[in-house]
Amino acid sequence: MITHRLPLMLGLVFLVSLPAAAQQKARKETAKGPPPTFADVPYGTHERQVLDFYQSKSGQPAPLIFFIHGGGWRGGDKDRAAGYGLNEYLEAGLSVAAINYRFVPAAHEAGIKPPVKWPLEDAARALQFVRSKAGEWRIDKTRIGATGSSAGAASSLWLLFHDDMADAGASDPVARESTRLTCAGVLHAQTCFDPHLLRAWMPNMTYGGHAFGFIKDGQTRKDEFQAFHDGREQIMPWVKQYSPYHLATADDPPVLLQYDARADEPPVVGKRAGDAPHSAVMGIKLLEKLRETGVEGHLVYPGGPESPYPSAVAFLIARLKAK
Repeated sequence: MITHRLPLMLGLVFLVSLPAAAQQKARKETAKGPPPTFADVPYGTHERQVLDFYQSKSGQPAPLIFFIHGGGWRGGDKDRAAGYGLNEYLEAGLSVAAINYRFVPAAHEAGIKPPVKWPLEDAARALQFVRSKAGEWRIDKTRIGATGSSAGAASSLWLLFHDDMADAGASDPVARESTRLTCAGVLHAQTCFDPHLLRAWMPNMTYGGHAFGFIKDGQTRKDEFQAFHDGREQIMPWVKQYSPYHLATADDPPVLLQYDARADEPPVVGKRAGDAPHSAVMGIKLLEKLRETGVEGHLVYPGGPESPYPSAVAFLIARLKAK
């Protein structure tokens, strides 16, 4: 079922009139959450491969929210979880894991191709690590939902649509854990990284080139995207591997995509968007693909049609608490 609706941001309604980047900043500055049960737990050897875990007060294994922060895969921090429903999740009896990860510029400097490989594969490894702690941390590993904003939302969708990356024969017990999710509820997601499709959807799109290695000193984002667009044929194998839109298949779990930015209200496919990387056009086009594949999807944006779920937070709580 494909549905839409005007979101209610659970105590953050005043933010919906701001551009998406300003919303993120305002959430981070105004939202407060409890201290983590366990802070800066390493899931790898790099200084950014750490996570915070917030344990539910339930004495039973609890469902888990897996939070991936935004920031263009260039910046940001796991402490942003406080602005994206942390308190609501804990009050509903869900535990939360919020992760940091390695950034695209560092991957580019290290010669990783494409650079987006690092933040995405870090997300997968962190999810496996959290599952490996299920007994110790009282996590129901069969009920895990991912969330995040912007690049964190794109990472969440990559996990949602990707085949299971568990390696049953690995000597490393963490690598044997599943990367499959129960659902995802995300905000301002970049849903596709095919530069030709993106420019057709929104002619003023300038985001995504850096993720695939189109980075040069002195370049603007517009320069990066043009090089990305011109070099599409060479990098399409990577796009098919890392673009959520290209990975969605009929066996994937349900998803809700929420867009709050009003800069391009109403969103119109094929027209310029006020905030193209965070436009609801991204959600509209992904939902068309999900309709074709038979995956359950919901889209929430200002002025959109009715939805049974007013927000990503509400969707995740409902789905993860359902028996």
